[in-house]
Order: sequence, then C-alpha cells, then structure tokens
Amino acid sequence: MFWLSFWSLSLLCAIARFYIRFYKISQVSKDENTEKFDLQAKKLQGEYLVAYLLAAAADWLQGPYVYALYEQYGFSKAQIGFLFVAGFGSSGLFGTFVGSSADRFGRKRLCLVYGLLYSISCVTKHFPFFAVLLIGRLLGGISTSILFSSFESWLVSEHNKRQLPGWSLNEIFAKAQFGNGLMAILAGQVANILASTFGKVAPFDASIALLLVMSLFIYVKWDENYGDNRKDSSSVAFHCALRSLFEEYRILLLGIFQSCFESVMYIFVFMWTPALQLIASRDVPHGLVFSCFMVALMLGSCLFTILEGKIQVVGLLRICFIITAILFLVTTSVSILWMIFQCFVLFEIICGIFFPSIAVLRARTIPNEYRSTLMNLFRVPLNFIVVVVLLADWPVFTTFKVCVFLIGVAIVAQHMYTWRNEGLHVQDTGDV
Repeated sequence: MFWLSFWSLSLLCAIARFYIRFYKISQVSKDENTEKFDLQAKKLQGEYLVAYLLAAAADWLQGPYVYALYEQYGFSKAQIGFLFVAGFGSSGLFGTFVGSSADRFGRKRLCLVYGLLYSISCVTKHFPFFAVLLIGRLLGGISTSILFSSFESWLVSEHNKRQLPGWSLNEIFAKAQFGNGLMAILAGQVANILASTFGKVAPFDASIALLLVMSLFIYVKWDENYGDNRKDSSSVAFHCALRSLFEEYRILLLGIFQSCFESVMYIFVFMWTPALQLIASRDVPHGLVFSCFMVALMLGSCLFTILEGKIQVVGLLRICFIITAILFLVTTSVSILWMIFQCFVLFEIICGIFFPSIAVLRARTIPNEYRSTLMNLFRVPLNFIVVVVLLADWPVFTTFKVCVFLIGVAIVAQHMYTWRNEGLHVQDTGDV
C-alpha cells in the first residue's frame, strides 16, 4: 500500500510538472506579454530559491535525529518533551522581536543571523548536557521564526522594488514549496546515511556546512531591503505593527486563519506516527510514509501553479479548509489503516496548495513596513496552540477533533476576510 502510494504520487507529480513546464508557464508568458520581465524574474528567482532551499535543507537535515539523539544521551521522555516545547515557546516569545529587528535592520542581515544562530544550535548537539541542549532549542526556535518570515519578507520587498509582475511572485512561491518537499526527501536520505556511518550527531554537522554555504551566497548575491520605518526603535516598530494588526481587520483575519491551519499542520506532524501505529497490525515504515507525504506536498505545489490562474487565491484557500475539515472528520470516524493513510496524504496535498496560496495572500495584504514583524506575530497563537496540545497529551483522535475545531475557526475567519475584501483592489499584485 505504501509503495503503491509513493509511486502513484510520484507519477502524478511528474505529469503535473510536465504540464506546467510545457503548457501552463508558456501560456502565462504569452497571455501577459511578460518577455521583457523574464530575465529579471529568473534572476530574482535564482537568488531566492538557492538561499531558501539551502536554508530549508539545513532545517530538514536535523529533523529525523533530534529525538533519537536526545534518547541516546539518556534523557527521559518528559525531558525530551520539555526541550521540544521550549523550541516552540522560544519561537513564539522571541519571534516578534526578531521580526521587528528584520524590518528595522534589514531582512538580509536577519537571514545571515539565521545561519549563525542555527549553526550554534547544531553545535550544542555535541554536548550531552540538558542546559546546553536547552540553549540550542531556544536558538533553534528563534532561527525557525527567521526562516518563516525574513526570507519571504526579503523576497516580496525585492519583487516590489524591481517592479516585477505578480505572476512571477506566485511562480517563485510555488517552486519554493515544490523544492521544500524535494529537500525534505533528499535530506532524510542523507541524514540516514550520515547517522548510520558517523553517528547521530553527523546530520547536524552537515547542516552547519549547508548553513555556511547559504550565508556566503546571501552575503554575495542579495541586496539589503528594509521596512519603511528604519529610523524607529525596534520597540516602536513592534508597537506600530501591533496597532496595525488590530486596526486593519483584514490583517487580523488573515493571521487567524493562517495560525489555525498551520497549528493543525504542526499538530499533525507530531500525531501521524502514533495515529498510524495505533491501528496498524504491523510496524509502519515511517521513512516511506514520510516520503509519501513529501511527494504529496510537491504535488500540491504543482496543483497550486495549475489552479491559481483559474481560481482566486482566497477561493482556493476556502476549498483547502473545507476539504481539510472533512479529512479530519473522516479520520476521527474510521479505524481502517488505508483510509486514514489516504486522508493524511490528501492533507499533505492540501498543505502543498496552502503554503504558496497563503504566501501570495500575505504579499497582497501585509504592508512592507512591518512585514517580518506581522508574520512573526501570526506565529504567536500558532506556537501557543501547539504547546498547549503537546502538554495536554490527549488521545490521538481527540487531538484530531481539536484540529477539526481549529479548521472550523479558519473557515469562519477566511469567510469574514473575503467579505471585508469584496470590491477592493490590491496594488501591484492584482485582485485578491
């Protein structure tokens, strides 16, 4: 079942990429007369994707062996759980201030800080001391906040500065998500080889090497860009961003449905293994299942590229939320392995559509002045929800019922966003 799913998803992904390469992209170029922008768009695409995918690969390399390394050092399940919660808490607590620093001091600088802090976090993995590993988790949480805000903020600001057409930004977001899935598969295989050959800390050393290459590339290739309030102190910029969040309801509603959906995704990351194992009559091949999920994520990014010109982004997100709610309702109602697994695969396809879609919507909705700050503010409730769910330690399918509730909130917030946005025209990137 798992191998059949993997090869079926891979075939569908290949067909989708073939369609995009030989039909979809050529049609967009011909219809919008974008030849004069092609060179500039491809230059920006290369500058961003190389740096972002190196950063993502460095992050993925660490994932498979964090828990195993902590176990090898002799820490209890409770201690390991505390370390994981500390990472989410750090991201939520310090991320907002990191975001305001990016808007004030420069997004390029903060991406270089990402390379430095995450490298230090990897170095701490060599020391089997709880306090040292806790510091590493705190630095890792801050680094994650930078990865999910400053890179995208730099891209959107640079895209607007170069006055490129909206379709090119959509294309970059889709390719970034496709590449992210590909990096996850490759990083997982490389991490397995390194860990089995040199020990469980080796993937973290490889991550440091990638972070160094990424930092050098960014330093040489990227220009710096800022928010518009560079003279403000970080605290003033943060308070201005917070005020704009509650004064502009479209931004607030965007933050609500993004946080709800992404919290469901992070909860799923922790829960899919025990969910499958609970109903399986034999050991689940976790590596193969993970590969299926990542190919499904890549397929979702391809579907976004195919659909985004035919369905408005907010409409695409509405479909994603409704299907997600149905999938988790099915998951809580049946106990058949293949049905639950297919629900999980479909959810990963939805995630592949969601991430470029929400990135496009953020680019259209969030002002450049506080882009990094607001993106990190969106992650505060996300991290809070994930920490609460992890600490609550509910049964697996009770947790999935909580996911259904969160998606329900996302659907309501997305409907209100669409209603408030009717009749508005968003500059530079077209109608929402």
